[in-house]
Amino acid sequence: MSTQPAPVTFEHLRDGLGIGVAEPRLTWHLPDGATTQDAYELEVHRDGHVHRTGRTPGTGHILVPWPAPALSSRERATVRVRVWTDRSTEPSPWSDPGTVEAGLLRADDWTAVPVGPAWDQDPDTDRRPARVRTDFTLRAPVARARLYVTAHGLYEAEINGRRVGDDTLSPGWTVYGQRLRYYTYDVTDHLAEGPNTIGAWLGDGWYRGHIGFDGGHRNLYGTDQSLLAQLEVTHTDGTTTVVATDPSWQAAPSPILFTGLYEGETYDARLNDPSWSTPRHGTDDHHGTTWTAVATAARDPRTLVAPQGPPVRCTQEIHPVEVSTTADGRHLLDFGQNLVGRLRITVDGPAGTTVTLRHAEVLQNGELATRPLRDAHSTDTYVLDGTGTQTWEPRFTLHGFRHAEVTGWPGELRHGAIVARVHHTDMRRTGWFECSDPMVTRLHENVVWSMRGNFVDIPTDCPQRDERLGWTGDIQVFAPTAGFLYDCAGMLDSWLADVAAEQLPDGTIPWYVPVIPGGPQWTPVKPGAAWGDVSTLTPWVLYRRFGDLELLRRHFPMGRAWVDLMARLSGDSRLWDTGHQLGDWLDPNAPPEDPAASRTDRHLVATAYFAWSARHVHWSASELGLTEVADEYARLADEVAEAFRARYVLPGGRMSSDTPTAYAVALAFGLLPDAAQRSHAGDRLAELVLADDARIATGFVGTPLICDALTDAGHLDVAYRLLTQTECPSWLYPVTMGATTIWERWDSLRPDGTLNPGGMTSFNHYALGAVADWMHRVVAGLEPTSPGYRTLRFRPRPGGGITWARARHETPYGTAAVSWERTAAGLSVHVTVPSGCEGVVELPGHAPRTVGPGEHHLDTAALDRTAA
Repeated sequence: MSTQPAPVTFEHLRDGLGIGVAEPRLTWHLPDGATTQDAYELEVHRDGHVHRTGRTPGTGHILVPWPAPALSSRERATVRVRVWTDRSTEPSPWSDPGTVEAGLLRADDWTAVPVGPAWDQDPDTDRRPARVRTDFTLRAPVARARLYVTAHGLYEAEINGRRVGDDTLSPGWTVYGQRLRYYTYDVTDHLAEGPNTIGAWLGDGWYRGHIGFDGGHRNLYGTDQSLLAQLEVTHTDGTTTVVATDPSWQAAPSPILFTGLYEGETYDARLNDPSWSTPRHGTDDHHGTTWTAVATAARDPRTLVAPQGPPVRCTQEIHPVEVSTTADGRHLLDFGQNLVGRLRITVDGPAGTTVTLRHAEVLQNGELATRPLRDAHSTDTYVLDGTGTQTWEPRFTLHGFRHAEVTGWPGELRHGAIVARVHHTDMRRTGWFECSDPMVTRLHENVVWSMRGNFVDIPTDCPQRDERLGWTGDIQVFAPTAGFLYDCAGMLDSWLADVAAEQLPDGTIPWYVPVIPGGPQWTPVKPGAAWGDVSTLTPWVLYRRFGDLELLRRHFPMGRAWVDLMARLSGDSRLWDTGHQLGDWLDPNAPPEDPAASRTDRHLVATAYFAWSARHVHWSASELGLTEVADEYARLADEVAEAFRARYVLPGGRMSSDTPTAYAVALAFGLLPDAAQRSHAGDRLAELVLADDARIATGFVGTPLICDALTDAGHLDVAYRLLTQTECPSWLYPVTMGATTIWERWDSLRPDGTLNPGGMTSFNHYALGAVADWMHRVVAGLEPTSPGYRTLRFRPRPGGGITWARARHETPYGTAAVSWERTAAGLSVHVTVPSGCEGVVELPGHAPRTVGPGEHHLDTAALDRTAA
């Protein structure tokens, strides 16, 4: 058991290198078993000076304000903390130090300019990527070196023949005109006194690559492919050397002949000079490629921003579980898991041998089912150079797949020669769940895999077809689940900054962010309920889950502007009954060609969300101390709720749309304050569910809400019927069909094994997996009751034949966990409360019981005996 606090961390980053704020907030965990923190002392070491706060009274230890003078660019500091807990007169031992180092915080810190190939390129065609490089000499030994780097497009940097970093698809996708992310790397051990070479591979990526559906678009942000890099070296004698991209750099065509995020990558190993990024290279590569002068591009350094979350990385490797060979010599690989990433091959063969890798999520009649990919060809090609065994994987593409087809493989395909490498934003895993029902546990695992596959720098809808966009509605409904499973606060905070950047002056929130052309349904941007409400609901969820009030403050103006827009559109009626709405998108009864044709009135959904968002602006303003603003939006929320009831709740108590989604939104959004109305709505909702034999009859809006609506209305048994139904449409139907991720449509694969005929048929779409949040809170019984889980409730509500369940979550304060099982005598429950937190245990038939930090075991049979 540790008696010292955990090391300090900074903002929402695991690594403080290159942080983009001058006064980073600090977080630490209390010593094991501590009940409360009474005071703390922080010690900041920087440039040989020590700053101590002295004993500072306070219970806060999450995102505590920076206690010293602000950091300047490049400045490095170590921070440690000690605490006084539980009214002790003596402090704890000091924590181990945490290290933070500022990135380039000022625009005038940058001297680099973007550089790329100067040769003529047709911007309307596929273009061969380039590599860029420069040579330099260091006149003294190296003490410290940092590489600050970004690109118009994508990059992978090398110094003296060694890869810099392990991130992928950097700098990621932001609203490039306003925010271009740069990364900071410690490259001290890459350099040596004397001659050195730095270079980078370049790819088109989102910047100028071919992206988007309905044919897609090129050059959405520019036509150049450029690197912007600044290498800063501090020598042992105190002098510095700066090597920045400028007109003296050189460029040459890459051995990558083509690369696209959707299309895949083609690489000819015969065109690669392995020494290209080392001082040993020649003027011309051994295959005759000539390095020529670069062209420079423009970039306002004020738009360069440091990361707020982790980059995309390879997080796992998976070997195929089955390999079969067709009569014509092709190899079909099944990896047993639908994933997002790419293949790494280790291969040897004659020069000119071409190995082709194709990808798909499912098979149809024993072959890759590529129709759901639409225009995403997902094909990688490698041409061997004949020099021996080579290991290769693409650099600038990703695929969503479970199955792969390999053609042209020379000789025998041996075990280990092909491995799938899983890529996603490298967030820290924070949440786990399992239960006695293996199908429900598999459902939860499918949710996890869908989140992994769709959190690729931005929260996307799907990772495989010609789309992969940051749909606002999808993450709006999924954010509570996401915030439990992974520490996604930094990533989503960054993406929400892009949502604000794309918000129109009138308050409209786009359907997806970053915005790209999307055809007449999506362009120009129009306001739509449930999607635009990401601006109010998601910052609130992140605040509640991670305890970051400043995050809520930053995004509050965006949400307020969205609600103000709805108020203008609704006018005095307070009914949002005009305009283009998606309603309960993907209602299972909607025809494949018209997924917005829901049975629920779209304007009922829009007005309900108007009321719900207004209520969230009220709550947010209250938390931010904006009393008058909070009162204004409380009145607005009440007015909209009253208008909702007058229009959509009939005199007899039923709703004008007699559908599960209508009742679910009315109940979940608190639009029925009268107890009799709530009871009637809950009973009718249960009737409708049972009339469909507990098969899903809701779409994107209703599905995340329905189990909570039933539970809160006293129909927990019906909610469990929904959860455990295996007939289509249901959450478990895909599991019976072998799904390893969440599908976009309940019947993406039909019972007869055929694909859904609709043009939208993804097998990896996390939105309908939002039910996992209900599983965490109700089935397992773990939920926060104050921001950041400072207080939490353990309230398992067994049902559905499940005999045990457990969940664990790494809260900002430490580990919270619950496990329960049915016994012959009742319910046996074990809970874990983080240090500095307080829990309330609510067991069926028993009064709530408050528990402090540590492990607690409760048994209903024992409680019954005590009560007797």
